[in-house]
Amino acid sequence: MFERFTRDARSTVTGAMSEARRAGAATVGEEHLLLSLLTLGALDPLGVDRAAVAADLAAARRRGGMSRADEEALAGLGIDLTEIVSRIEESHGQGALAAPEPRRRTLGASIRSALGREDADDRAGSHRVPFTEGSKKVLEQSLRIALGRKDNHIGTLHLLLALLSRPGTVSEVLSDHGVTYSTAETTLAA
Repeated sequence: MFERFTRDARSTVTGAMSEARRAGAATVGEEHLLLSLLTLGALDPLGVDRAAVAADLAAARRRGGMSRADEEALAGLGIDLTEIVSRIEESHGQGALAAPEPRRRTLGASIRSALGREDADDRAGSHRVPFTEGSKKVLEQSLRIALGRKDNHIGTLHLLLALLSRPGTVSEVLSDHGVTYSTAETTLAA
């Protein structure tokens, strides 16, 4: 699959690994793919404010990655998530709900090999960061989207559309900033 990735799409995947390492995350999640797309400027034609999107992702991470629907359901029960997060952070420190999982030692060999990074991370003293099931599904979905569009490559547009096609924090944050599947497809495919 990775032989179909354009240079920018490969850079997005390796950038996501760097984003996860920089954040001290145990895994590469969908948000890291989005942060990497932002860093590459892939969303600039959509008029997205990179800093605002990154801040909204950080705020979601502070809430433990809870979706807006979950937050609204709790509010319907009279539970103020903001108050709970504040109290937890008073006791355990800021970002306590976003604490990384224990580090795992494997990263899909096919991903690393296809990206030409087989042992480079080990030589550099970096740790391997595995992809979450969600981020793996984004990569798989990007292939499906490319095939559905009859494209013979997978580019940053396909990765973005795959992120937007999955429910959750990333697509909610993008939607809050006016980026939907249709707007991305219309604007970036032209």
